[in-house]
Formats: sequence, structure tokens, C-alpha cells
Amino acid sequence: MIRRSFLKLFLPLAGSALVLSACGFQLRGQQDFAFKRLAVVGAPPPFTGRLTRMVEGGSDSVVVDSVANADAVLHVSESRGFSTLTLNSFGSVEEYQVNYSLNYTLVSADGTVLIQPSAISLNRAMTYSDQFSTAKTQEAELLFTDMQNDAVDQLMRRLAVLRTLHPTPDQVVPGVAPRAPLPPPPL
Repeated sequence: MIRRSFLKLFLPLAGSALVLSACGFQLRGQQDFAFKRLAVVGAPPPFTGRLTRMVEGGSDSVVVDSVANADAVLHVSESRGFSTLTLNSFGSVEEYQVNYSLNYTLVSADGTVLIQPSAISLNRAMTYSDQFSTAKTQEAELLFTDMQNDAVDQLMRRLAVLRTLHPTPDQVVPGVAPRAPLPPPPL
């Protein structure tokens, strides 16, 4: 009886694991960053907090407070904004586009550019009504937080591309800007 219930539980789990592995699903795993101590300059506290958790939780690297103690320094600036997406027949806004942009560059302790100036730009659509202006303000804050978290996730993947703190000119990670063509993949 115990054996049958074990098989009823084990077979679906094994089948779902097989399906996930067949589609290319893979857990994030441990990152191996080129730097062991990272300093973050210019980022707001929520951004720095999430980045710290992601770096320290998924690697042997740590985020330090002082630039003097760092192997690499991440310079960050972010911007937020709204743009009108749609208007109704009376000329009142019905939808806004919520925009978030993160500009960053990574330099080594000696000032060598490791990742050239790059940007991550995200946007979301948000309906709007004057009747619910307070709720829409809170919704916009939630969207900004979501986009900020998404930007940290993307930044983590971009930091993982760096392989050395002393790159040759062809090993420097090129900058990536929104709506710009990506560099050709290495052959």
C-alpha cells in the first residue's frame, strides 16, 4: 500500500521534472562574478537592497559600502516618468505609459571601464481615471517597483558576462542601449 502511494506521488514529479528539463528550464544557480567586492554608487536604497540580496545570495561576492574596499564600482542612475498613451474623445487621458530607465557603468578599482555605459529601459501601460486618482498613484508606484526589480534582474545577467577585472580591449563588455542593435555574438 505504501509502495503504491509512493509511486503515485513519484511518477508525476519525475514526469514534470523531465518535461521542464526538455524545454531548457534551468535554475539560476551560483554566479561566478569577476569581482569579489562590489560598491554601488548613486542607486536609491530599494535598488541597492535588492541588488545586494541578489549578488550575495547567488555568489561568493559581496556588496561593500566603501569604494576604497571594492574590486569594482557600479555607477547607477535611474529615471522615472509618464507619457500619454491614449486620449478619449474629450481630450482626457485614458492611458499612460509608465517609463523607467536605468543607466549604469562598471569600472574597476583602478578606473578601467569593465562595462561601457549602458541603459535598461522598461515601460508599462496603465489605464487612468480622475475618479480613482489616489489608487492610480499607488498603482504607478507598484509598476515602478516591478520595473525596478526587473531592471535589477537584467543587470545581474549583464554583470555575469564580465569574465576578468583586467580585460584586453576586445574583452571589454560593450554598452547596450535601448533600441540599438546588439553586438554580434562571439563565434
